[in-house]
Amino acid sequence: MKFTKLNKIIILLVSSLMIVACKKDGNPNNLSDVDASSYAGKIDGYANADEVYSSNLVAYWSFDDTNNELKSNSAPTNTANASFITGVKGKALKLTAGYLYYAKQFDALKTDALKNFTISSWVQITNNGSKKTMLMTIARPNNFLGSLDYRLNTNSTSTTFLGIGPRFTTLGGGSQDNLNANLSPAFGANAWTHLVLTYNGTTGIFKVWADGKDIGSYNSRGTGNNIFKAYEPSEFIIGAHYNNIPGKEIAGSAADFAAMTGSVDELRIYNTVLQDASIKALYNLGKAGK
Repeated sequence: MKFTKLNKIIILLVSSLMIVACKKDGNPNNLSDVDASSYAGKIDGYANADEVYSSNLVAYWSFDDTNNELKSNSAPTNTANASFITGVKGKALKLTAGYLYYAKQFDALKTDALKNFTISSWVQITNNGSKKTMLMTIARPNNFLGSLDYRLNTNSTSTTFLGIGPRFTTLGGGSQDNLNANLSPAFGANAWTHLVLTYNGTTGIFKVWADGKDIGSYNSRGTGNNIFKAYEPSEFIIGAHYNNIPGKEIAGSAADFAAMTGSVDELRIYNTVLQDASIKALYNLGKAGK
């Protein structure tokens, strides 16, 4: 087939238009070029854990040579057998059958302030074969059960499975909990384990995370009267149940818990449910000491 000069010109014009169209299809929204230098040194888009949902962080313990809750600058009312060691990021709290007790109502943990939450922490712990450990509790004075009890089932003798069994008191006065029935994180006296709880007050989804993975077996805890309620007044305890604090024992209640022997670092409470990617980012940032 012979091509006239006009045919060749038409073919060239059509080819040029096709090339231009392809280039536009590759960037249909005309996005600007990404500057790779802005991501240098970052992990999952963050320079450090302080950047993760910073506007929703309502309580924070760094344990960098202080037991104070840093958002409110609240010191504990009483402490027992507490010291500082090298942590995941800076220093960490070391407890030897010890605790931190805050005999105050934190504004961030009041009924209307805490409808949804994420609680992130790093823990060193072992099973002791006899007593459970209360990692932290939003305690209710003169009540055995707190509004939220972050229980570790350290009464096991297992060296390969750490039971994590948090529970909360509901709007209707009942109790809801979760448990990692099948999956366990790596743990031990010299191993830092990243533990996270999330709760969505609209859906009733209560999740247990460990080292960036959702390991809870019973996430759906219901709505209506089954939703979480942060009762008032409340107090806050790290590492113990009321029964482990002299003068605060609940008469006639079980002695299931022992004051904590282990370490805690970077305890953060948010008033929202963090996205999965942000929970994994906290884990990765912690591993990097950020």
